Amino acid sequence: MKYLTVLLLIAFPIFNLSAHQPALNEENTNSPSKAYLIEKPEISKAIYGTLEGDAHYYSIKSEIDFNFYVGITTPKIDGCDTFDKFSVDVINVSNGMQETLLELDGENYEWWEWYEPYGKKFYWIGPEYGAEFKSTNVYKAGEYLIKVFNNNNQGKYVLATGDIEKFGPLVIAKLPLIMPKVNKFWEIENCPK
Repeated sequence: MKYLTVLLLIAFPIFNLSAHQPALNEENTNSPSKAYLIEKPEISKAIYGTLEGDAHYYSIKSEIDFNFYVGITTPKIDGCDTFDKFSVDVINVSNGMQETLLELDGENYEWWEWYEPYGKKFYWIGPEYGAEFKSTNVYKAGEYLIKVFNNNNQGKYVLATGDIEKFGPLVIAKLPLIMPKVNKFWEIENCPK
């Protein structure tokens, strides 16, 4: 295990400069008051989550203006001819307001297949706010909620946020723990019925 960690510390920054930091949403984030906090919203993250009957919420709190990117994807599972589609809303909740700023309608979006060379996995790519996985917009300092949902609130998704590729030692050290769970998203039993 020690050898693997050292290898990752040396090799990972060299060949994985343009990948999102993987993170798992294993918490109960099905209400705005229990939202998953996205720290440093400009740093790119791929947050893996599973809807099980309720929408998921994510929170961004920033004291400064920031470049904002968000997109939704889902694993493309070998041997599976279908997939769940997801939508994303962004809501400004600064100073007690509740203003929906953005609605990414995944149900009526034409999802497309994409191969991620670093993780060696295929994804279905849904709608994004930005272009080509990069931010094209600046949000004002404040507090925002991101809501991930679909018609049944079921299925596995990957929420992509931020566009600055940065892998610190802590992120790299967590990879051996996170990646086995992430890889399970592509198992055939996750194919929607």
